[in-house]
Amino acid sequence: MSGQTHLPKLSIGSLGGTVSMQASANGCAVVPRLGCEELLANVPQLRELAQLEMATLGLLPSASLGFAALLDVLAWARVEVERGAQAVILTQGTDSLEETAYFLDLLWPFDAPIVMTGAMRAASQPGCDGPANLLAAVNVALAPGSRGRGVLVLMNDQVHSAARVRKTASLAMAAFESPGAGALGDVVEGVVVYRQPATRRQVLPLPQRTEHRVALLEACLDADTALLQAVATLGYEGLVIAGFGAGHVSGCWAQVLDMLVPALPVIVATRTGSGPTARATYGFAGAEIDLQGKGVHLAGQLCPRKCRILLWLLIGSGRQHLLQSLLPG
Repeated sequence: MSGQTHLPKLSIGSLGGTVSMQASANGCAVVPRLGCEELLANVPQLRELAQLEMATLGLLPSASLGFAALLDVLAWARVEVERGAQAVILTQGTDSLEETAYFLDLLWPFDAPIVMTGAMRAASQPGCDGPANLLAAVNVALAPGSRGRGVLVLMNDQVHSAARVRKTASLAMAAFESPGAGALGDVVEGVVVYRQPATRRQVLPLPQRTEHRVALLEACLDADTALLQAVATLGYEGLVIAGFGAGHVSGCWAQVLDMLVPALPVIVATRTGSGPTARATYGFAGAEIDLQGKGVHLAGQLCPRKCRILLWLLIGSGRQHLLQSLLPG
């Protein structure tokens, strides 16, 4: 035990998801069952690397997480770092991992990293990847090069930034990528190798309001405007559109946006999954030049789901006027 006192301190919180799932009584469907201590019991070598503080923060599939729960997780993580944790590790389901990581990253004020991980195979399935991902996440959390990088996502021995990572496959083991940018680094034989140094981060204040809502709609072929027209009347305070191609909508949608923009902030992103929105190429009605002229914000590299999170946090802190400056080109 005396050797333990010289090890760095890490705090690990589990939220549920596939990494915590086991087969139910009938032996088929998997559901969240394992708390944090049970997860760590499958990786005994972790205790040789760090002093571990453990907390089961939830047992939910990640599609059922919400902003309020994430603010509670953030508060827990802040306390852990203030009590001396060198880093925080969070395990959760992969379905919303790209969104929760970005939400927490926008609000995380410390140099100490948060490392998020999960699994594509349940704990009761052969070849489950949860233990390997958890061990690699600890390697990332302890690496000096991880400091100052905010929230990191570790999956399949690759380290991704919260702003760029996306789940790009539904069931494949290699389900996470950072389209257009690539992973920040890799874990090779327990050593974290980063491809570039940490860059300066901008941290947002905690939202003072949490009851507001931001809508997300997808542009698609021959879509009518009924839902688009209803956004403002239903009480939404912001709108994100996953647009065609380089950030385009139909001519009839553009007409509705002309009326919506004075009432609420609107972002148009690309639904393609990779690449930025354009700025000055297309001039038809509903293209980027037309939309910018109407006061629509173009998302640049930020995906539609993360645009919604950014806009929700800015509205909650009364800083929506900063939106354009925070959208990556």
